[in-house]
Amino acid sequence: MQISSKILDNAVEQLSNLPGIGRRTALRLALNLLQRNELEIHDFAQAIIDLKLKVLHCDSCGNISDQKTCEICLNPNRNAKIVCVVEDIRDIIAIEATGAFKGKYHVLGGVISPMDGIGPNELNIDPLIGRVKNKEIQEVIFALSPTMEGDTTNFYLFKKLKDSPVLITTLSRGVSVGAELHYADELSLGRSISQRHKYDQ
Repeated sequence: MQISSKILDNAVEQLSNLPGIGRRTALRLALNLLQRNELEIHDFAQAIIDLKLKVLHCDSCGNISDQKTCEICLNPNRNAKIVCVVEDIRDIIAIEATGAFKGKYHVLGGVISPMDGIGPNELNIDPLIGRVKNKEIQEVIFALSPTMEGDTTNFYLFKKLKDSPVLITTLSRGVSVGAELHYADELSLGRSISQRHKYDQ
């Protein structure tokens, strides 16, 4: 694809680095941006810069937030005794969309995957163990994707928590085995949370 402007070509190159964006789509997006007025472009660019520089991770659960503690953790109407363990923020967004869960969360930041060089030490596990030891939590829900990596992580967490008095539950298998949790439809995911059962290794 021959582009007569190096500036436009560079914009296309940057946009095509985004997942799911090929060069043709990137060119269409870049040309659309080129037609926008200066204020719109400034707002667009500022939103991207703010996304990188100003979004924080909640110091309690690991969720993304505009402040040190996220709105979910600060909400007094949420049940702090029930914590749902998820892989990343996409899973929180998916679960929140169901309206079926009124507890709080703990974001691991991934799952155990030796093939990708990700072990327990690379994940946000120790703070979860600390919360359980401090008796903040009565129930821990494993809400990881039903993949091999998700199941491995569930089993590792179970071994770390099994001697604690906390109730350990997991989602019912309304979510298809092998599927990513955040791709599940809201009805299936909501049902899986409501019908959760005790974790059985």
